[in-house]
Amino acid sequence: MNNIGLLARIEAKPEHADDVARMLTEAVHLAEEEERTLTWFAFREDATTFGVFDTFDSEEDRAAHLRGRIAAALMGAADTVLAVAPDIRPVDLLAVKLP
Repeated sequence: MNNIGLLARIEAKPEHADDVARMLTEAVHLAEEEERTLTWFAFREDATTFGVFDTFDSEEDRAAHLRGRIAAALMGAADTVLAVAPDIRPVDLLAVKLP
């Protein structure tokens, strides 16, 4: 069972909310290239608040993802399009339902 995850909360500057939405929408292609990322979800909570949730088989896989292209793009955009630095938290899944 993939019981290791990451939950990221991303707050865009109001004038850059569409840019962040586009960046996350396009990032799915990068996630698809990451063999060690099992699931990857990008979502929008409200006009300026976004998030990403993903899962992994191991701590090593999670660490590899944090060193990957998606994290680099997100951190690279932090100063220009984000209101605050992304809040990225490791999580341990207690139960999972997948199709």
